[in-house]
Amino acid sequence: MDRVKKEVHYWCKDTINRRITGQGVTVAVLDTGLAPHPDFRGRVAAFKDCIQGRQRAYDDSGHGTHVAGIAAGSGRMSKGILAGIAPEAKLVIVKVLNDKGEGDMEQILDGLRWTYENWERFGVRIVNISVGAKDNMDQTKETVLIEEVEKLWDAGLIVIVSAGNFGPEAGTVAIPGTSRKVITVGAVTGNGKGIGYSGQGPTEACVVKPEVMAPGYQIISCNNISNMKQKPYTVKSGTSMAAPVVSGAAALLLSKYPDMSNVEMKLRLRSTCEPLSGAWHGGWGRLRVDWLLEGKREL
Repeated sequence: MDRVKKEVHYWCKDTINRRITGQGVTVAVLDTGLAPHPDFRGRVAAFKDCIQGRQRAYDDSGHGTHVAGIAAGSGRMSKGILAGIAPEAKLVIVKVLNDKGEGDMEQILDGLRWTYENWERFGVRIVNISVGAKDNMDQTKETVLIEEVEKLWDAGLIVIVSAGNFGPEAGTVAIPGTSRKVITVGAVTGNGKGIGYSGQGPTEACVVKPEVMAPGYQIISCNNISNMKQKPYTVKSGTSMAAPVVSGAAALLLSKYPDMSNVEMKLRLRSTCEPLSGAWHGGWGRLRVDWLLEGKREL
């Protein structure tokens, strides 16, 4: 477990020296909510609950807290050792999933629409969606879901979606990761091998997916704590964990280049990923944060 976490930080090794930590960037996380964890103190710009309508941030599952910690946890409870990728980024938390990590279509659409209506108010630049449905979804619902996600992209937001855990067969990328516009993320282990259940493309429209692969196996991040007697960190695996690695990396790049557009971000990722051989090519390859920030691959 430690080796995987250390490798994630190795890819980010230059960010600390250069003080590129996600400052000035806000990431919206659509998931199960957020626990009152010290690693997020003072950086939650807004909380919207599409499940129960509560006003104060909470997480009755733990999934969303773990995801948010990967993208932007400060590492306060570990003296910075287990910080997320962009530890100074701000967060907008949109709870669209219940305590079982499930949500009906209307709740997810409510969250997407709320994000679209409020992103300018809270300065959101990146939207992380570690949520996905199988490809047997009703066609009408699938169309509406993808349309709402693509509205965020068309508004200029960087939308990053997990590939889902329905793989490894071809055509198993979860919806809305099948959208040709968004950046879809699959999961690899610390040594670059694809995780067997990570969703793979192509989509029905023959779009190569996922575009990017990132660490998603035994990732240490913030636990769903309600009091200080509980362990502050826990381990989870899946493409849900890989997506916020990329969201955090995008926040770092926006800290360096605040005016970068979502299309420019996509092109930058494409040109700086590390190619992977074999079946787990992941489209562009594996995320390398150091190369992303420098804008070049090492030969």
